[in-house]
Amino acid sequence: MLTFEQVTVDARDPQALGQWWAAALGWVIIFEDEFEVEIRQQVEVVPGLLFVANAEAKVTKNRLHLDLRPDDQEAEVARLVDLGARRVDIGQKNAKWVVLCDPEGNEFCILRQESNESGA
Repeated sequence: MLTFEQVTVDARDPQALGQWWAAALGWVIIFEDEFEVEIRQQVEVVPGLLFVANAEAKVTKNRLHLDLRPDDQEAEVARLVDLGARRVDIGQKNAKWVVLCDPEGNEFCILRQESNESGA
């Protein structure tokens, strides 16, 4: 049996990026040192996100990204942009989802409320 523990994200500043994602998702930081930060929805709930130090800058589109489904897409996009996310164009054209990137340039999608939609 396997348990999905976490997704690991390379970060130039794991503390800042971990704190940003904790605020964006409403999650808690369960571990933090100078090299990594782990966040989860709740301390005992997996999976989580682990941000680890990597001095290299991100240069291409992510091969893996998060699809997030809010109750209100427009309000959530506005909230995340206020937190420091920005809209990006990765060729999605007139998609029903919105592609944003976090402060280090990692893309993620904000889906609509519909349950039959898949992300970018």
